[in-house]
Amino acid sequence: MSLPASGTGLGVPMAETKSQASRTLHEQLLSEFRSFIISQRWPPGYQLPFETALADAHGVSRMTMNKVLTQLTREGFLIRRRKLGTFVARPHAQAAVMEIADIAAEVQALGQAHSFVLHERKLRLPQPGEIAEARIEQDRQRPVLYLQGVHFADAQAFCREARIINTEAAPAALEQDFTSVAPGQWLLQEIPWSSAEHRIRAIGADDAVARDLGLRPGEPCLEVTRRTEISGNWVTLAHQTYPGDRHELLARFEPRADSG
Repeated sequence: MSLPASGTGLGVPMAETKSQASRTLHEQLLSEFRSFIISQRWPPGYQLPFETALADAHGVSRMTMNKVLTQLTREGFLIRRRKLGTFVARPHAQAAVMEIADIAAEVQALGQAHSFVLHERKLRLPQPGEIAEARIEQDRQRPVLYLQGVHFADAQAFCREARIINTEAAPAALEQDFTSVAPGQWLLQEIPWSSAEHRIRAIGADDAVARDLGLRPGEPCLEVTRRTEISGNWVTLAHQTYPGDRHELLARFEPRADSG
């Protein structure tokens, strides 16, 4: 009959026993922290105590706590910011790539309250970049309605929006102050469109975007540029900028009949 391994008295090597205990504690912490987040005991945006304090509070090594926090970050529950700390991730909004998005509906789908704050509204001539992006004909350059503001989800900035509207295609826009309804929402309800184009790119937040979204200059953002038209005439050109860690794009598609 074989003798128990030295040091354990249980027939299991000491190193293996420690490994099992550590692994079980690791899993317990993962389960506990996930439940805190899902139940919103730790709500979105909540800042966790620093790693060392968490380790001391739960009686584990800093290495074990680091592994727990790293795994929860990989799973999307947490966001870790260098020199700032660890935060509970906010729900990611999913915008369909090929749809005209209603930002109010996106926010409400996350279970949060939507609001829009208009920062600027003025009638002016289109700028050179806008002329190119909206494909405004040289002989049809008329004043456009420029609107810039921020969409909020609860109290947090969700999306910065800057757009121009063709007042010939949507003359009723001149009568709107856009304080009670967001421009995109009003356009979807009031102005038909026959075609649309989307351009999606990653950008670093410039000073204006950083200020409006509560970010640091240079932080990654997702910019969606949308152009819509009706019967060959452009209606609106919108630039919608989202914090990169709070938004993702979703596309659904099916194979074509002639695809292999």
